[in-house]
Amino acid sequence: MFILQNRSSISQVAQLRSPKFRQTGSNCTLSFWYYNYGQSVGAAEMQLFVDDLKQPTVLWRAYYNEGNQWLKAVIQLGRLPHPFQLSLDKISLGFYDGVSAIDDITFENCALPPPALSCEGPNRFWCRDTKACIDSLLVCDLVDNCGDGSDEDNCNPDLQCNFENGLCSWEQDAEDDFDWIRIQGPTPTLNTGPLKDHTTGTAGGHYLYMESSEPRQFQDKAVLLSPLFNPSGNGTCIFRFHYHMFGKQVYKLSVFQRTVSNTKGWLLWYKFGNQGNRWIRQTLYISSSKPFQILVKGTVGDGFAGDIGLDDVSFLGCTLYNGNLPTISTTASGTSVPATLPMNNCTEKEFVCRASGHCIQIIQKCDFRPDCSDKSDESACVMEVCNFEDENQCGWYQPALEQMSGNDSIHTTNIFKWELGRGVNLYPGQENHCPLIDHTTCTEEGWYLFADSSNGEFGHIADIVTPVISLTGPRCKIIFWNHMNGSTIGSLEVLYKTSKKTSKLWTQSCSQGPQWNRAEVFLGIRTNFQVVFRAKRGVSYMGDVAVDDITFEDCSPLLNPGRPCTSEEFMCANKYCIPKDNLCDFVNDCADNSDENPTI
Repeated sequence: MFILQNRSSISQVAQLRSPKFRQTGSNCTLSFWYYNYGQSVGAAEMQLFVDDLKQPTVLWRAYYNEGNQWLKAVIQLGRLPHPFQLSLDKISLGFYDGVSAIDDITFENCALPPPALSCEGPNRFWCRDTKACIDSLLVCDLVDNCGDGSDEDNCNPDLQCNFENGLCSWEQDAEDDFDWIRIQGPTPTLNTGPLKDHTTGTAGGHYLYMESSEPRQFQDKAVLLSPLFNPSGNGTCIFRFHYHMFGKQVYKLSVFQRTVSNTKGWLLWYKFGNQGNRWIRQTLYISSSKPFQILVKGTVGDGFAGDIGLDDVSFLGCTLYNGNLPTISTTASGTSVPATLPMNNCTEKEFVCRASGHCIQIIQKCDFRPDCSDKSDESACVMEVCNFEDENQCGWYQPALEQMSGNDSIHTTNIFKWELGRGVNLYPGQENHCPLIDHTTCTEEGWYLFADSSNGEFGHIADIVTPVISLTGPRCKIIFWNHMNGSTIGSLEVLYKTSKKTSKLWTQSCSQGPQWNRAEVFLGIRTNFQVVFRAKRGVSYMGDVAVDDITFEDCSPLLNPGRPCTSEEFMCANKYCIPKDNLCDFVNDCADNSDENPTI
């Protein structure tokens, strides 16, 4: 079937109507091949007309000249329970010749499931009237899979939401950058986002979407919070949802689970990039030994063609929790501390051991040697070994971000900063300038710390520092692994910082290849200082700096043995004992330099 346009009258419309269809099954799709060629050939669109609905629904559009070629269109119809008709409308600009044609129209998977003589098994559901045998995962998912509605009878409305009457028991997160929007029909931007909802398959139905146009910026986040659920064993709680990710600049949709209210939780699932103009069903099996909550997070890409849709969210085998999730309080370095101290007689220059009230010298706090029986003197300090697994930053923190967090008008989302990352969370192409595997586990599941160069501008600096370290031993050194790969890598520095000065101990710049590289920095004996890892951003996003497996080796200070030195040891002037092999080796092993005195 074709249209040859060679007239000059304005706004000509040609219509091709289908027969009337009674209904479709939930997996129904329509495909056809089309040809739309000519300098001013005009647009074409497919519309859906449903009985008792005044407003038609646009299912597909072709915008003007598509070239001298046949192209395939695939339209997701889904479950349409009422009689309907399709209309292919061709709109002419009326100025120039052009040819439009359609061929090979195909309906696929459009029938309802057939009746069955029996339907046995724990994972099957037998439909009441149609006698179809369907998967039990399709029960109470807001889709009439049976054709008689029996799979959607007797469902708990608190466990499902189609957004037709609001957000149900879901909530917008107050800690994100912007909110999900409830809408009917297409999103405001062309060539991105849904044209219709998933529940009704028409422009009259509602769904949620994440708007990616201005004033939104790259990596802005919109988070939706589920109600709270009771603990569930071994994946007995099942979360179903339908998502729509269509557009050249679609970025990321992810789902998290948390058991503590003021945390981001842990990642359950994510999807990157353009997935086509269709609603896609996703099923997640959830286990938890504690009450939990689900977070659905949409992240903005680097342009306006990145709208993401969400519809028909439901839970199966889950029960609502009537309570609140716990919260955690942390210090600046992220380590929890008791709110009150035990009874003690310590002075201001002493540290109070949290369990016993015992007093130790303040210089013994954060010196890599536990002096309290409960090790509380080392609890709010940097950890001796850190591999960042379990998303633990081991006491390292970012002073600049904490200063900003006190100002509600400043958002840290797009600031050049250190973040925890891992290979499974990378978007397509990011592995060219960010580690695909960590150093600890050599897997995509392992965590590392990286400075994300997709944020910030050229020359911006990101510092991550230790809490104050009171004292180190003579052979103390830092060993760490770094990853610096990409065409516009900036630099990485290790700094030594006191209250009076900051000194550079180690630096590296430019791309070092797509592998983890070992580095070692000597510290020796130092007092009341901090170690700083400083990343400097290059000219573009193509160069993330990453570190992993940071170790403070041999850093505990000298300990007076309280005994005479052996024949294999040298007695320092301060009565410490060191191995004789350490004499005159250009290292101040004694802390008073007596082992390096030329008069020995």
